[in-house]
Amino acid sequence: MNPILEIDNLNAFFPGRQVLHGINLAVREGRKLALVGESGSGKTVLAQGIMRLNPAVSLTGRLNFNGENLLDKSPRQLQKLRGKEIGMVFQEPMTALNPVMRVGKQIAEVLSLHLGLNAKQAWARAVALLAETGIQHPEEKASAYPFQLSGGQRQRAMIAMAVAAGPKLLIADEPTTALDVAVQAQILDLLSRLQAAHNMTLVYISHDLNLVRRFADDVAVMRHGRIVEQGAAAEVFANPQHEYTKMLLNAGAVRQVQTLPAGAPTVLEAENISVAVPERAGWFKKRHKTLLAPVSFDLKAGETLGVIGESGSGKTTLAKAVMHLMEREGRLKINGETWNNQSRKAVQMVFQDPFGAFNPRMNVFEIVSEALSVHAPDTDNAEMRRRVVEVLQQVGLPDDILERYPHAFSGGQRQRLAIARAIIVRPQVLVLDEPTSALDVQWQQQILELLAGLQRRHGLSLIIISHDLAVIRALSHRVMVLKDGQVVEQGVLEEVFAKPDADYTQKLLAHAGS
Repeated sequence: MNPILEIDNLNAFFPGRQVLHGINLAVREGRKLALVGESGSGKTVLAQGIMRLNPAVSLTGRLNFNGENLLDKSPRQLQKLRGKEIGMVFQEPMTALNPVMRVGKQIAEVLSLHLGLNAKQAWARAVALLAETGIQHPEEKASAYPFQLSGGQRQRAMIAMAVAAGPKLLIADEPTTALDVAVQAQILDLLSRLQAAHNMTLVYISHDLNLVRRFADDVAVMRHGRIVEQGAAAEVFANPQHEYTKMLLNAGAVRQVQTLPAGAPTVLEAENISVAVPERAGWFKKRHKTLLAPVSFDLKAGETLGVIGESGSGKTTLAKAVMHLMEREGRLKINGETWNNQSRKAVQMVFQDPFGAFNPRMNVFEIVSEALSVHAPDTDNAEMRRRVVEVLQQVGLPDDILERYPHAFSGGQRQRLAIARAIIVRPQVLVLDEPTSALDVQWQQQILELLAGLQRRHGLSLIIISHDLAVIRALSHRVMVLKDGQVVEQGVLEEVFAKPDADYTQKLLAHAGS
């Protein structure tokens, strides 16, 4: 097969440093090529370089697409090429989609710009594309705003927009990050179907080697801005040549669960916790939609409860209910006492997207010390600085970063900062919403080791929400399975994973290859 894209000695430079070094790569027409490597390896820089999306990056070498060097194209020529010839699915659709523009209109805009369709034709085609991606009730979803869609639906809408003009090459940057295993499989099946239907070539970026193994035809392994190994995916996975590739393939979440001591006290008791929100049932009527049916559980000191389920199952709703971040029914006790304002110090949360949870105008010292200044306002500056440095050391970060801002850190470092911010007030319970979803296997293992170490050192109780069952297996004593806001199964992790009773749990484990 002829290459549709030939990358010849490509170098990329940010001001003051080189980030890609002599990249040579041929993307063959009609194939699925996966770019893999740890955070900071240059995968996204290379993908955005193909599209010439980052004006802060200067490029040398050649990017031959259909025989023409993209580095010679003018901004106007590139604008015509993006979307029509080369499409891109970005890692975080919530950021990439316009939050104040209806989803269907955003897709229709691409069709009008590149294919010249009028407004009515573009809208009809946008609805049809959403239907093609498997979205239920596509007319209704086309009229929705991005925040009204689930994570999987937003990703499908992003894919619909990327393929709208029929590009020859589609670049998908971590298209399944933070999606549960069932939706991951659906998205990859969707990309394969669209590739075949539209005769596309696909470049797929992922840190999840299990997905790459099942999905890609070819693979290129990147490290420190260089390609260290490439070839047919089956051959690379069966017989890796480079030590780094071998390390990636052998890396994985290791179970680090400590046996609970006899008589461990109960820290958290949840009794019939439920959440319902009002929704319009007509012009003058409202009804309540149940997001979480009554859930009861308890959590002992040093124990970890893993919560799994598909997108929309109620996992994050449960976390927010426990954190008292949304209205809920039922009773919640901390150390035997009903939830009160002091309970917020005892129960802290690490959010799914630490970058979005940080104030970009606050430096590390301000971010990490903020909770301490609220819960211990009498702490003087010297003691506060000592506590911040201490907690940074506990999460494996140096103390010379206090004046730096969130954008200056990698994904793994930001996750460590989020954990530092949560534990500085010495909570008893830590709620973690997808703490490793956007991290490669090396960073995942480091974060899991960090959490296990903090749990041993401080007797922390953890509630971990994750779509990655390997992460749940690594840290959890017990597991709770949610579907459509209801608990379908819960119990000791080894027992549930070895012999699940619910068909739904069996399906989740099958999708994960467990």
